[in-house]
Amino acid sequence: MLNLDKLEHHPLSEQLVKILCEKVQNDNPLFFRVLVAYYFSVVASSMRCTIATHDRGDIPVNLYALNLGNSGSGKGHSTTIMETEVVHLFRQRFVEDSQAAQRQQNLPRLSLKRANRKKTDPDEELVRVHKEFDDLGTLAFSFDSATPAAVKQQRHKLLMAGAGSVNLQIDEIGSNLVGNIDVLNTFLELYDVGLIKQKLIKNTAENKRAEEIIGRTPTNMLLFGTPAKLLNGSKVEEELYSMLETGYARRCLFGYSRANHRSHDMTPEQVYDRLTNKGNNVFMQALADKLEALADMINVSKRLVMSKETSLLLIEYRIHCETVAATYAEHEEIKKAEISHRYYKALKLAGAYAFVDESAELTSAHLYNAIALAQESGDAFNQLLTRDRNYVKLAKYMATAKREVTQADLVEDLPFYRGAMGQKTEMLSLAIAYGYKNNIIIKKSLSDGIEFLRGETLKVTDLDRMPLAYSQDIADDFVSEYAPFDKLHKLTQAQELHWVSHHISGGHRNEDNCIPGFSLVVLDVDGGVRMNTVRDLLKGYRYLLYTTKRHTEEDHRFRIILPINYELKLDAKDYKEFMSNIYEWLPFAVDTATNQRARKWLSHNGHHEYNDGELLDALPFIPKTSKNEERKQLMTTQSSMDNLERWVLNNAGDGNRNNLMLRYAMILVDAGFGFDDIKNRVLILNDKMAEKLAPNEIYATVMVTVSKALAKVIVANH
Repeated sequence: MLNLDKLEHHPLSEQLVKILCEKVQNDNPLFFRVLVAYYFSVVASSMRCTIATHDRGDIPVNLYALNLGNSGSGKGHSTTIMETEVVHLFRQRFVEDSQAAQRQQNLPRLSLKRANRKKTDPDEELVRVHKEFDDLGTLAFSFDSATPAAVKQQRHKLLMAGAGSVNLQIDEIGSNLVGNIDVLNTFLELYDVGLIKQKLIKNTAENKRAEEIIGRTPTNMLLFGTPAKLLNGSKVEEELYSMLETGYARRCLFGYSRANHRSHDMTPEQVYDRLTNKGNNVFMQALADKLEALADMINVSKRLVMSKETSLLLIEYRIHCETVAATYAEHEEIKKAEISHRYYKALKLAGAYAFVDESAELTSAHLYNAIALAQESGDAFNQLLTRDRNYVKLAKYMATAKREVTQADLVEDLPFYRGAMGQKTEMLSLAIAYGYKNNIIIKKSLSDGIEFLRGETLKVTDLDRMPLAYSQDIADDFVSEYAPFDKLHKLTQAQELHWVSHHISGGHRNEDNCIPGFSLVVLDVDGGVRMNTVRDLLKGYRYLLYTTKRHTEEDHRFRIILPINYELKLDAKDYKEFMSNIYEWLPFAVDTATNQRARKWLSHNGHHEYNDGELLDALPFIPKTSKNEERKQLMTTQSSMDNLERWVLNNAGDGNRNNLMLRYAMILVDAGFGFDDIKNRVLILNDKMAEKLAPNEIYATVMVTVSKALAKVIVANH
């Protein structure tokens, strides 16, 4: 019974993977698991190991892998270790002994077969076969680039030799992919059973067409490099996804490690001990000797059998993969192809595990070990498909650039930022939209007709850490601290404390000493509006309100402290514009001369109250941003309205027009307006709306409620 919940990796492979992790100081094992699987498959396929399946006949053991890891993850180092300390003895014995011995047996058989077919002299045919073999050049155990013709030539020589496999290993695949498209297309055909059609060339005296040999040659392929170079949003990435769609998705095992898990808390001595672990060296030497022994002639063309139990397990896994594939949408063809053929990749890998274990049978344990890596490979493949889109890369680039950039900088630094100006403008718009949802703000400015762009990653406000500074002196000895918002009243209600909404460097309060970074907006209401009106207008926002020294029942004077949703780092000029934008947005008058970062506020032990609600969205007020431009455009279209009318209209929510008018009228009641003034203002706002209410409806509903509210006010005052 298939159980995917408790999968374990191949024990011998996993022990080697752990050693590689230690030697290259990277604790992320996936890259090394795929790497080891590839080399084990090379060992098995070089000896022409096959799996005797119950339904598909004999299939060769071989493996294709796309193995990606960040720079510094140990890709090159681990590959060198595998080739010089693990498979080197196998390679030497195979090339010098086994392959040579097999060739000495196979070439006479081939010549005799040809002589019988063509009725020629066997000795003369043997001479021609040897000459043909020598003319094909030296056999390459592995290679990093090729042409389709050279691959077919190498394959023809391997067929003549009767041993060996075609092994393609391309490092820095991001830089070398485009140049190897032709050979990679050839390898598509070779994967399943090692068959490929020969190319028909003109036969001449100087260039004779070789006699075709019907046979199979296993092929292995390892493509590795950095994700950034391969997934760069340009032609390279387009070619990669074209390859995956064409067939590499179903053929490859995938490794995709975007993070290097290096341990930084070890001492130099501990690192040295890991690098020089004698036990690891002993194991690797024993493994190298074991693989060397596998190059014995007795293992050539080894045929692994499968029990019915193992075959049923494979069928069950295939059904599982096909069931999952059926859940994908029609446009997810690449994902469907990968998972529906995952069982076949697992089968071939299980054959490699069985071969290095010197087993005569491919067991259920080998298949489970292979499924464990196949499942990890599938997860890596899905991560590969969910890579950042180009506009996301653009947004992240600007967020981390830490400088203003121009269009020229973007074209020079980003390979995917190409095409017509319209395409670039659209990509930039998408990047800005992505930024709004992912805490990245992108600002635009013009200087001498040149557009400058600057990105910044916004930090979400932590309500337990609001930056501020305070002092008993009006200008000096300011102490910078972080305070929780729900305890802010302890500062505002203290006796004679001066405070600012920024940290102060050096303790002296002035503009130059303000450290960028604030998450509080402070509004100074110096008369003209009553607290009840403000409570109603701001009831959807979180704030702290406290009265000042000059507050009286007749003349309300108070401050409102609103936390914003992001901690912003603005210079003096941008902060002043930011606050001016907020003043412009507010539906009531405040002191507009308080828009400096170094502005100080005085505490007062009067009335205070908190209101629970949403944090004020800072994005529409940040200068040089599209969000701010949208806000300004909306204000332009509503230029005929005053601030209160605009506020009520834009903050009406989903209520109907009658409720909107009633809310506006009740705000005017709280503000102390008389019946006639309220009626006239309601009728004026109604006329400015696209869909007006009938005046009779306003009189019969809104104004009736207003008259009752005003009557209660008169009674309360008497």
